Formats: sequence, C-alpha cells, structure tokens
Amino acid sequence: MKYRIGQIVPSSNVTMETEIPAIFRSRETILPERFTFHSSRMRMKKVTKEELEAMDAMSLKCAQELSDAHVDVMGYACLVAIMSMGRGYHCVSEVNLHQETVANDFPTPIVTSAGALINGLKVLGAKQISIITPYMRPLTDMVVDYIENQGIKVKQSIALEIPDNLEVAAQNPMNLLEIYKQLDLTDVDVLVASACVQMPSLEAIDLIQAECGIPVTSAAVCTTYEMMKKLGIEAKSAIGGELLSGKY
Repeated sequence: MKYRIGQIVPSSNVTMETEIPAIFRSRETILPERFTFHSSRMRMKKVTKEELEAMDAMSLKCAQELSDAHVDVMGYACLVAIMSMGRGYHCVSEVNLHQETVANDFPTPIVTSAGALINGLKVLGAKQISIITPYMRPLTDMVVDYIENQGIKVKQSIALEIPDNLEVAAQNPMNLLEIYKQLDLTDVDVLVASACVQMPSLEAIDLIQAECGIPVTSAAVCTTYEMMKKLGIEAKSAIGGELLSGKY
C-alpha cells in the first residue's frame, strides 16, 4: 500500500521535509507500506508573532492545493504559528483545514504539529516536561503557556533565541547533547528535545534518551506518530526514540 503524505510548510522551513520523510523511510525498512511526500508553502522568514499570524492565514489555500493532489493525510508543519494564535488553537485550525478538504470533495485527516506534540506527550503519560526551543523568549513563554493550558506542567524551558528561520534549520542537532544538560530533569517525565519542527533533532533523540534515561521526543517525531495513527497504520519506526518509546 502506498500513501501520500501532505505537508503545509512555512516557506523557509527545510527540516520537516527531511525529518518526517526520514522517519517514514525508516519505517519502510521494517514494515511494507510505502510513502510519497508533497508540500505546499506559506510565506514566512522571521519567527515573529506578526509573521506567524500572517502566515497562518495562508494555510487554508495550502490545504486546498494539497487536497487537489488527493493526499491521504495533511500535516501543518509549524508548531509556534499555531500556539501563538491562542490557547487550544490547534483544534480550531484542524477543523478549518479539514473543512477546506471537504469543500474540495476529498475529506482528509489533518494533523497540526502543535496538536501532535500535545497528543504525543499524553500518549507518553507526561505530567511534567522540560523543553528546548529555538524561539525568542516571549514566543517560548507562549509555547510553555499553551502546553500548560493542556494540563502538562513545564518544569524548565531553554530558549535559544534565534529569530531567523533558516538559521534555526542550520543548527547542528548534535549540539542538543550538551544543551539538554542545562536542564534539571529531576521529576521530569519527558524531555522535548526540539519543540520546533524547524530545529533539527532527529539524530540526537535516541542518544539523549539513552543518556538521560527518560523518554525524549520532538515536535517532528510526534507529528509523524500522529500522521501514522491518522492513516490507520502501525505507528512504528526504527528511529526517533522508537517513535514515542514503543507505545503504538
């Protein structure tokens, strides 16, 4: 069986089109399903609240375009754009995007990376977490508030304060092996190594998890997990913290 994976992507995002396919390709080595990947882009260069709001308004057009391609699942690949729009906005966005596909006569399951992170943390049974983000501190605080509004305590957050989205993508994921050590993980259930789908982390997740001894995930891993669940296939991969620590 072959599935089409659609992604609504910020124009300056280059990571979601590498990390999500990498996880799906890893799955192809252990299970029979196959996948192709298709994107539509929203303009955004600087990670500011103003640019994020303007970008989010373009997401409906992107949903229409991907619906034309009859993708089997659609992912909105910008966590902070959703979270900066207000508490619980992922639910609103998912309904609005789905309605666009219904109006285009091809109803399609919708995943937002913001909603996927929340759902993934709940699958892991997380009550208290710590997170690493590339965002400026005010946006990171919005992310913390958003997560806590969903019933999950954020013990600590690291904000790397990188405003340029391409610079975020240029970060070496292996640096996270040192960055995470700034966090006190006492009584933390899950570490979110990258609460951003643009900041690369995939190569580091399994290494950090082995080192710190608690589940480690990312927005990209959770998004992929949620996509697999929406497709009705086994949510499994050979990389990415065993895709939510083997809880399928």
